[in-house]
Amino acid sequence: MFDLGFLELCLIAVVALLVFGPDKLPGIARSAGLWIGRIRRYMTTVKEEVDRELHLQEIRDTIKQSDQNSFHEFIEETKTGLSELNKPINLDPTQEPKPDLPSSNTQDLQNTPTPDISQKTETR
Repeated sequence: MFDLGFLELCLIAVVALLVFGPDKLPGIARSAGLWIGRIRRYMTTVKEEVDRELHLQEIRDTIKQSDQNSFHEFIEETKTGLSELNKPINLDPTQEPKPDLPSSNTQDLQNTPTPDISQKTETR
């Protein structure tokens, strides 16, 4: 805070001794020490409160940003779901439904032999 060396402190002590006298100087020094201690504690308290408020504000900002992000994700998921619901539904039983599979997978499924379940085997 202040750049006071030993020489400056000695000069202050001599001036205080001359101004207040040897009888009152110990009481005044004690009072000055108490006031300095109170000021330091007050400054420490103020600094801790400011740090705490800054930390709380950062947390609030983080929560707000997180809420906004999750809200936007919810909106996008809802839009996707609604667009899927808006697809036309074919209720005509005479038309075959069109599979969503690619054509190569459909051909593979058609060429796959089906197991014959008409023959029963007895095992004992």
